[in-house]
Amino acid sequence: MNTHRRRQLAVLGLALLGASAASAQTFPDRPITFVVPFAAASATDQIARAIGQAVSEASGQPVVIENKPGANSFIGAQAVARAKNDGYTVLITTNTTHAANEHLFKKLPYDPVKDFEPVTLLGKGGQIMVVPPSLPVKDVKEFIALAKAQAGKLSFGYGSSSSRVAGELFKQSTGTEIVSVPYRSNPMGVTDLLGGQIQVMWTDMTTGLPQAKSGNLKALGVTTSTRSPLAPDVPTIAESGVPGYESTYWFAAYVPAGTSEAIVNRLNQLLVAAARTPTAAKFYGPTGTELVTSTPDELRRFQAAESQKWAQIIAKAGIQKE
Repeated sequence: MNTHRRRQLAVLGLALLGASAASAQTFPDRPITFVVPFAAASATDQIARAIGQAVSEASGQPVVIENKPGANSFIGAQAVARAKNDGYTVLITTNTTHAANEHLFKKLPYDPVKDFEPVTLLGKGGQIMVVPPSLPVKDVKEFIALAKAQAGKLSFGYGSSSSRVAGELFKQSTGTEIVSVPYRSNPMGVTDLLGGQIQVMWTDMTTGLPQAKSGNLKALGVTTSTRSPLAPDVPTIAESGVPGYESTYWFAAYVPAGTSEAIVNRLNQLLVAAARTPTAAKFYGPTGTELVTSTPDELRRFQAAESQKWAQIIAKAGIQKE
């Protein structure tokens, strides 16, 4: 390549970099879409709406929430992977799409690493084990005894990989045989739990705790290593006869691969600031979700570590790839 050609390419590169930086300075200048791969009223939907409202208040641009549940969260993740990489389509998701699914399924319609640019972590949380009031148990030990007495007759619902793995890990840890029933999202599973079609769920606190507090469901335990400040009277599953049991999840934001670094950094600034506003606090406080944000590179490293961790958890639970 001659010197003149090199200079031309260098000038072009600088021009593109300048255009990208200028675009980031005015970003956003139109509505942003937050895609949620779970149903309305799910924990992910609620955090997306809280963060979206705060971003809209700060930027002056609307944030549209699009729920695309189903197919083990494949639909929403794939939609964002195929979207235009201009920063106006953001995936608000969990470890389900970006750390667990690759170890649960033989083939994904998206690549959790190659198809996305990380933006920021948004939070971490735990789950709660809930049963209908009609189930004749008052704690985890009695549930284990019932499950063993009625091997294969009880069923648990799940609407996310976190919920599924929590249930499978419980089965493996307790030597119980409980039939798993998939749902498009956890709130849909809770509806059937309330109706008695299934007997137990390990679901996010956002979905399960209000039902327990209202008396519609019974809370037997939480999946975290320590009790939740939102439900201090509910013991951990580990302290209830299942030593070492723990299952948690996290929220994060991603954009399509190829989105410019300048736009990714601008989105990071917007989302991190939004998460720390009183508007977003209306989600974090009542749900017990720990507020955790990051740089894009920190999320990239965190995701890689979490993928390895979830691979070990799924293997321990004895789950075979579908």
